Amino acid sequence: SITQMLVENKSNGLTLDKSSNVLLGNVDKLNLSSNEAAASLEETAAALEEITSNIRNNTNSIAQMASFSKNVTQSASQGENLANQTNVSMDEINAQVTAINEAISVIDQIAFQTNILSLNAAVEAATAGEAGKGFAVVAQEVRNLASRSAEAAKEIKDIVELATLKANEGKQIANNMIEGYKELNGNISQTINLISDIQNASKEQLLGIEQINDAVNQLDQQTQQNAMVASQTHDIAIVTDEIAKLIVSDADAKEFANKDKVKAKDIEKKASNKVESTTSRTKVEKTILKNISKKTKETSDDWEEF
Repeated sequence: SITQMLVENKSNGLTLDKSSNVLLGNVDKLNLSSNEAAASLEETAAALEEITSNIRNNTNSIAQMASFSKNVTQSASQGENLANQTNVSMDEINAQVTAINEAISVIDQIAFQTNILSLNAAVEAATAGEAGKGFAVVAQEVRNLASRSAEAAKEIKDIVELATLKANEGKQIANNMIEGYKELNGNISQTINLISDIQNASKEQLLGIEQINDAVNQLDQQTQQNAMVASQTHDIAIVTDEIAKLIVSDADAKEFANKDKVKAKDIEKKASNKVESTTSRTKVEKTILKNISKKTKETSDDWEEF
């Protein structure tokens, strides 16, 4: 009947008006959630940008450190080679000193024998009387030359012994230098390995930050889409509310039984489910943003500790 149709129209209008009000409330919540998410994303993006810049700078610094370490390794290797060459030179000097010592020993023996022969000649000259005086003078001069040769040989021997001592000291210093360079090369190798590990870790950090950046960008796009949908939904809800009020107004303009007793249909349960769904989605988005912010902070703290 017409009355039943009017009752149904008014009930539908009231229901639609109530639904549009619920929809507007949910849209407002969605707008609030989107604004909060956008603010969190803005803070996260700024922190990520700073961390990414720091990691890139540190990666470049680590690359320079690796280059410097390689240069130091080359210098240490050159120093070790020079120390080895010095050691070889000291061995050659010792060999030459040994040969000089042998020559001095021969000279010393000759001087000793010459001294004995000159002494014997002086004795023979003395027994010869007047005829042996000239020979005695020559024998004395030969004896003096032999003595000076022996003294000179002794002085040379002392100098050579001192040179031998210094050569041995130089050889010991060269050996110590070789050991020091070997230890230095070992430490540099360990340092290079550590730098390589740090460089790899830095690259992994940079990759992780880039992945987080991608996730933040996706969330930002989703947030913008949510804001756009919320705006469109808000406009639709307003139009729907106007239509609902128009339907109710048209129904109230007509006279029919129990007009004032007509109520909206029960939509509380459905509206509640919609609100819970929207709230759950908002909580998920906030949880994701919280995890990203936590991950960003952990990455920053790890890098500061490094």
